[in-house]
Amino acid sequence: MGRPTTHRGLLACLLLFPTIAQAGNRRVEPSSVVPMEKIAPAARAGVAEVIRDNTLHRLGKAETFPCDPKLYLNLLNQPALTLALWQDLGSTPASLKQVGPDRYTGTDGQGTSASWEFVLRSPQVHVLLCDLDYQSPRGNARLAARIVLVVRSGYFKEVNGEPWVQHELEAFVKVESRGWKAVAGAARPLIERILEEQVTEAGWFVSMMGRLVVAHPDWATETSAKPANVRPEVKREFRELIARARRPGASSGRPQMVADAKTTETRAR
Repeated sequence: MGRPTTHRGLLACLLLFPTIAQAGNRRVEPSSVVPMEKIAPAARAGVAEVIRDNTLHRLGKAETFPCDPKLYLNLLNQPALTLALWQDLGSTPASLKQVGPDRYTGTDGQGTSASWEFVLRSPQVHVLLCDLDYQSPRGNARLAARIVLVVRSGYFKEVNGEPWVQHELEAFVKVESRGWKAVAGAARPLIERILEEQVTEAGWFVSMMGRLVVAHPDWATETSAKPANVRPEVKREFRELIARARRPGASSGRPQMVADAKTTETRAR
């Protein structure tokens, strides 16, 4: 197996599917997408606005992979820990800081910075409201956007009792209108591609890390103890979950990533 790629989009580091492009500017009723009554009250208006008046919409294909549900939810709910596992596998310029119980800020080191908040967390649905700013390192293109990320999760067991997770991601992007209109025609496809890549990698990133932790529990246990920006109780809970989910015959070594790791140990249902 080869080396991991050196860059992941900022949203991928947060979570974070092969995606299907949908038409932008399609008005959507927010309550048909997320349970608005369960969204944090202070965020409801912002979530509804982004969904209803979206510029870009991406719907991911469902992905199914072997992982203990509690371990999966821990990876989803603790992005700083998930990113630390990735950083141990290869160099990445991404950085992440938790600034509140549900709030994070970070940069991908490639011109994108963001702040985001979990406005709903449940075993079945996670909703994140993000403010994203992109500054092209090679030109004058700059774009501000707000994003609503919805992660829907389901859980089941095989006949032999092996736990599996199925999740899908849906993203609604509202680009700041003046910035969008000011972008030159030739640059707009590039901006759209960058935004799409950020969304595309988000869900796959979590599923990949879940598979790696299950397959290499010793590595995950050792690595999760290192990051200084992760609270001791979070590290302790994660190590306990790894121990409970450990499978007979699991590798005692560290994972080696390959270029096509996206397809490793995954299957669609």
